Amino acid sequence: MDKRRRLSAAPAFVCALLSSCVCVSSLGQIDPLVYDEQLLWVSGAQGQVNTYRIPLLTFTTQGSLLAFAEARKSSSADVGAKFIALRRSTDKGATWSPTSFIIDDGSNPDGLNLGSVVVDEEEGSVILIYTLCFHLYHCEPSSTMMVQSWDDGLSWSSPKNLSVQLGVKAFAAGPGFGIQKRYEPAKGRLVVCGHGTIEGDGVFCILSDDHGQNWYNGAALKSIPYNQKKKAQDFNPDECQPVELRDGSIIINVRNQNNYHCRCRVVVRSLDGGLTLPIDYLFFDYTLVDPVVAASALQKEGVLYFTNPSNEFNRVNLTLRWSLTDGQSWEKNAVQIWAGPSGYSCMTSLDSASVEDRKYIYVLYEKGHKDVYETVSFAKVHLYGGQ
Repeated sequence: MDKRRRLSAAPAFVCALLSSCVCVSSLGQIDPLVYDEQLLWVSGAQGQVNTYRIPLLTFTTQGSLLAFAEARKSSSADVGAKFIALRRSTDKGATWSPTSFIIDDGSNPDGLNLGSVVVDEEEGSVILIYTLCFHLYHCEPSSTMMVQSWDDGLSWSSPKNLSVQLGVKAFAAGPGFGIQKRYEPAKGRLVVCGHGTIEGDGVFCILSDDHGQNWYNGAALKSIPYNQKKKAQDFNPDECQPVELRDGSIIINVRNQNNYHCRCRVVVRSLDGGLTLPIDYLFFDYTLVDPVVAASALQKEGVLYFTNPSNEFNRVNLTLRWSLTDGQSWEKNAVQIWAGPSGYSCMTSLDSASVEDRKYIYVLYEKGHKDVYETVSFAKVHLYGGQ
């Protein structure tokens, strides 16, 4: 029996042992292959932009791909003036629209920071959450902002300041995507999670039960010591990505800012739709070694996917992993997407009845040859080795 044939029996065996496992698609054994790749943005080569960073990627309900990035005007720094850049594809990433700048913060010395995109599948809208004055550098207070598109990303509403509802505590969503709960409890709820400032850091979630018209503060898992200067190896959870599992719980994969306990990812779980994050369900995922970076996670047909620069110390080696057990364990055959400098990433997929759509996931990530921030690249990944 050849190796591929022997591996194909593994999902059924695992499912027999673990009741929480959801069997792999009947399309075949997962064997990811980078099927196509193209650069969407090149830093320093396009107009008024010095550096493109913080990639976000999502499908709309109409099947269009929307790719977002921070377009940092004068330097690669987190502070400073920026645009929010958008490119749109109606053919699943084969071709893309020219870059448009949907938000411009002018010359703000502590400009916008891109956060999370969330698709309301019930209403068909796309919501983008970002922050102004997050670092409190030459400005205050911090403001959580929202824009919304009702026409598949072609046009966007005027910015709405959510701080009236949420308060002025510094909150940076994501970066990545928010979710709309598909299962009970709180089916239909919009959940966007993010982090605070370095002193007041932690995982914080904001929630909406009326399709983004009103938002309120949900779960909070605070850093220790909270609102105090941190030291190496303090507990300091930071940038994060929520994913809903088929049992209705939400797991949040979290950047371990100060390498508390390990140089790996922190994972927390909410059983009540993002209202609380009990410490009872926190664990450290030693398989997911991490150089302190924003990473991505995605659930597709009962398989949990994860991307990050898989290295304890450096942002290199962007790697795709997958789990058949909701992240309790990871398959050994990880796939390297890019060996060189690589940073933040964001994944998406199109959930439809189409057999073709079941075959692919899509990754937008920071990629370079000498420096992580040279480009933002789009990769189309075939989950079944091109078969």
